[in-house]
Parts: sequence; structure tokens; C-alpha cells
Amino acid sequence: MGWYDLYRQKLAPADEAVKLVQSGDWVDYGNFAGQVVDLDRALARRRDELSDVKVRAATRVAGVPEIVRVDPEGKHFIYNNWHLSGIDRSLSDQGLCYYIPILFRDVPRYYRQYIDVDVAMIAVTPMDRHGFFNFGLQNASTRATLEKAKKIILEVNENMPRVPGGREECVHITEVDCVVESSNWPIPTAPLLKSAEIDQKIAQLVVSEIEDGSCIQLGIGSMPNAIGELIARSDLKDLGVHTEMFVDAYMDMYSAGRITGRRKNIDTGKMVFTFCMGTKELYDFVDENPAIASYPVNYTNRIQVIGENDNVVSINGAIEMDLFGQICAESSGTRQISGTGGQLDFFVGAFLSRGGKAFCCFSSTFADKKGKITSRIKPLLSPGAIVTTPRSVAMYIVTEYGMVNLKGKSTWERAEDLISIAHPAFREELIAEAEKIGIWRRSNRC
Repeated sequence: MGWYDLYRQKLAPADEAVKLVQSGDWVDYGNFAGQVVDLDRALARRRDELSDVKVRAATRVAGVPEIVRVDPEGKHFIYNNWHLSGIDRSLSDQGLCYYIPILFRDVPRYYRQYIDVDVAMIAVTPMDRHGFFNFGLQNASTRATLEKAKKIILEVNENMPRVPGGREECVHITEVDCVVESSNWPIPTAPLLKSAEIDQKIAQLVVSEIEDGSCIQLGIGSMPNAIGELIARSDLKDLGVHTEMFVDAYMDMYSAGRITGRRKNIDTGKMVFTFCMGTKELYDFVDENPAIASYPVNYTNRIQVIGENDNVVSINGAIEMDLFGQICAESSGTRQISGTGGQLDFFVGAFLSRGGKAFCCFSSTFADKKGKITSRIKPLLSPGAIVTTPRSVAMYIVTEYGMVNLKGKSTWERAEDLISIAHPAFREELIAEAEKIGIWRRSNRC
């Protein structure tokens, strides 16, 4: 029997395929821009037949899951998430999405060693002539999920980019139970966020620390865009890419001739990532691009692997941090905003890299919903705030008022350094609080 004969044998409508799901099952939807859509709608249509179906996903960007929309009281479906998007955050605020704490690099092991998966539903590219379906924009823990799943359903989408590996970027027709040809819904995009003046000030400070041949890791948002734009206009040479998330800034830097990967110690010449999210132009760029290599997250985010490249430059953000150097990048008090993701992985990995530097970049203040201006640098983290990166790991901290390096610094030195880059309107208040908690010396006062 040929691969296409087997494909036709396993082909089924979405409503038929989701009959594999039973009450009490754990179901995986895939991650990021690779989550299922038609299968989600079909499963939602079975609402009244099912109870206690637990669904896992990461960073939903394809709209509110239909299983949540049709079951607002969570009587039939329980939605869980590894890393919250704006959609997931809104659902979490309503008690309709439960966060799963993680270290991103460890998630494949969670699946292989600890997690039950009754049915895995994954969005994939069309099958190639060798019988393989490519995972497209998601790699992360996908292969591990399918290995653990009792049943596998693929949702084929002709719009999904085919992204080269790496490794663990595909599944074979012989491994799956059911194939559904989707409605070829548009792959969800993440719009470019225009950088503000503060972002550009911070970008200038960071880019001044980047050398020819550095290996770059960026997150998403206006800050990485500002850094990417500045690097694209610079005269930096032979930059490399080893990151968890691949965003438009890399495409811009590559197109400007800044990225070649020639000086990377591993995966030389390849831009390495574990998932991709951005514009349609970015998805076209990664499609069948031999300069790209998709890997599972236990490779991209493994600290020893990150450290194998020289001059790793890791750039991430924060919601707030305290004068001890603890960084919260995922919650506002007890309210979950996003997730731990790979910030800690890359902070540690960059430090293991010869010449490596890890930057935490953020505006010195933010305005709440009532317009009140608040300092992001606080004496202590807000009650309930999650420590994403511990003080022992923090390295370069950057605001629009400057840059400091906390490595090897005592508590009083950290307090002085961080107050020096806080907004001037809050410095006296921070000094007073630092004195109360015993981490202030008057050495930097005239």
C-alpha cells in the first residue's frame, strides 16, 4: 500500500474524527499558530455528549476556542494553557483558562514522563510524497506530545508553512489515527507593534553592547522590533540566531545582510528556533527556507546548548522587578499575564556562553487603567507577583535611563544601581524604602 492509499484510508470529516474523544480525556490542541480550529469546532458540537474533557494548548491566537465559547461555565470542557496570549488572559480573568507553570525547556520531558494524552490534535502541512506531515510554525513539544498520545488526529492546512528541521519537525502517516482536511483557515498572525521613543532609547543602549558575530535571541513586542530595526541599519556583521521564538525582526536583519550565522559554533549558517509567530510576510519567509532550522524546545532552550555558541545576546522584558534583582515577567500580582516561557532558560544559557550577555529591558514606568503612573522598579515585588528570573540569575537591566549589570553585586549595590535607572520621580521614594529594608548605603548621595 502506498502512502497516499494509507492517507485516504485514514481521512475523515472533523465531526467523525472527534468521536475518538471520550468523557474524562486529556486532549492536546497544539501550540501557538499551529493549534487546531476545525477540530475545535467539531469537538464543541459534541458538548452535550461529553463531560470533564481537559484541553491543553499554548498561546491561543486563532480566536477564543469554541469549546470555551459553547461552555462558559466549564461543565463539559476544562481549558488549560502553557503560556497565555491576550485571548487566554481574558479567559483566565473569567475563570475559563487555567495556567500550567513550566520551564519551557522541560515541557517535552513533562509529556514523555509525567503527562497523560488521550487524544492529540495538531495542525500540520499537507503530506509530502514520503508520507510526512510537517509541524510548520510549531515544534516546541509537539513530537513528545504525539509520542505520548493514545490517539493522533491531524488537521491538514494548505496555508501552513513547511519549516525545515532541525529535528522532530514532522510526523509520518503510519503514526496517526485520523487525518482531517481543514477549511484551510488563515494562519493567525501577530501584528507588528510600532516602537515608541522609549523603546528606541533602550534599543540604542542594548545594540551598543552587541558585537560582530553575536548570536541573538529576541522575544516579541515593540522593544525587539526597535532592536531589530536598529541592528538592520547598523554595520554589524555575521550575526547568528538561536532563539525560542522567531519574529519579524529576524527577517528584517537577515534581509539587511546582518545575519549570516557563519560564526556560530553549532548549527552554523542556520537560524534556529522552536516556534514562529508574526506577519504573513514572516510565514512566507520561513516556508521551505534552507537558512531555517526548527528544533524542539528541549534543544533550543537547553542551557548547555545555548551556551555552546559564543557571544549569545539574550533580550527579554519584564512587568516589574524589585531592588533585590528579582524579575517578574509573567504576572501582575496574582493575575497571570503570560507565562515563564524561556526567559530563565536564556538568562542562564547566555551566561554560560563565552562573551554572552543577557538583557532585561523595560520602560521605567507604566500607566494603569486609571492613568496612574507607577514605577516598574519596586522595593519589593507586588504581593502575589511571580519570580520569573531569580536575583541570582539577573544580569544586565536596561531602562530609558540607563543600563546596569547586577552580576556579583551585593544587595546595597543592586539597590543603588537599580534606583539609578528608575524614573527620577520615584528615586527618593525607592531610597526611603531601601533604607527601611536595610539595603541602602549613602555612597551614591552627594
